[in-house]
Amino acid sequence: MFRKLTILAASILLVCLMGPQSALATQTINLGIGDLLDSDQGKLAQRFKEIVGELSDGEIDVQLFPGGTLGTEQEMLQNVRSGVLDVAIVSTGTLASFVPHFAALHYPYLIESKDEAIRVTTGYLGSYWNDIGKSRGGFEILGWAHSGFRYLTNSRRPVCTLEDLKGLKIRVPQNRITLATFTAWGAKPVPMAWEETYTSLQQGVIDGQEAPYVPFLEVQKFITQTHYQYKLSPMVIGTGTLAKLGETTRNILTRAGLEAQQYHQVHKIHEAENALQRARDMGIEICSLEDEDTWKEITREKVWPQFYDSVGGKLVIDTILLNIGKL
Repeated sequence: MFRKLTILAASILLVCLMGPQSALATQTINLGIGDLLDSDQGKLAQRFKEIVGELSDGEIDVQLFPGGTLGTEQEMLQNVRSGVLDVAIVSTGTLASFVPHFAALHYPYLIESKDEAIRVTTGYLGSYWNDIGKSRGGFEILGWAHSGFRYLTNSRRPVCTLEDLKGLKIRVPQNRITLATFTAWGAKPVPMAWEETYTSLQQGVIDGQEAPYVPFLEVQKFITQTHYQYKLSPMVIGTGTLAKLGETTRNILTRAGLEAQQYHQVHKIHEAENALQRARDMGIEICSLEDEDTWKEITREKVWPQFYDSVGGKLVIDTILLNIGKL
């Protein structure tokens, strides 16, 4: 009898320590995040958690695991597909390693504005990506984190024209399309893991990098506002996992994903403006391209044709162009 009372007391204490929402929760959804909690991926996840809690009256608790706590993005996506992990937010590059069609979103100057980025992830194209993920990858997309355009930074000189870029050693992700793009522009792209980038910039191993967050400004002097690629990170759930959930839970997760994405799109606009203002306050020189039409022309002539087959065919690119009003 004493042992039973002890176990009961311990259980009550655990519930109290977990807090009111966790105590009420009857279902837990584990969500793995490739980036840190203060990243765009993390902000989408936090808003998703809040909305799920509100819609379910606290009966569904979304547990967040940021910064690769549950493994690499590839490992998390594989676990989502197999049902070991409920939900994950990963980059389109990670999705492309399982479903090549998603690499189409890395095409330079395919998406050229925030409005086009929204059209790519909503409406017909939102359903298009979801159907491809479901049929070819075993996952469905609940929402998208928008990180914005990948800007170029460097420590050597202002890059305001294509000529200014030539010869600069620029860190790029290990992505064949991005590598081909910077090569076509006359730069010297260096594929490198993100974790190695800061030290390499600091030591002068590379001159610059490209990313949507305009990071590492303490070791960079110049920003170039390029619009060649828009970074997107889908939030995915396994098709099998979604099918096993009750209808009410499915509806809550689907609605929460959409609302979190809408919130994140508006939030990101303000974040991008704030990031540029911080750079100005640090004395960073910011340049807009004077000849961006030339950058576009080179990529569409020299880069686009190289990768049609590897992204599911030219029809995939044409489908995107048609539905964002560019074909």
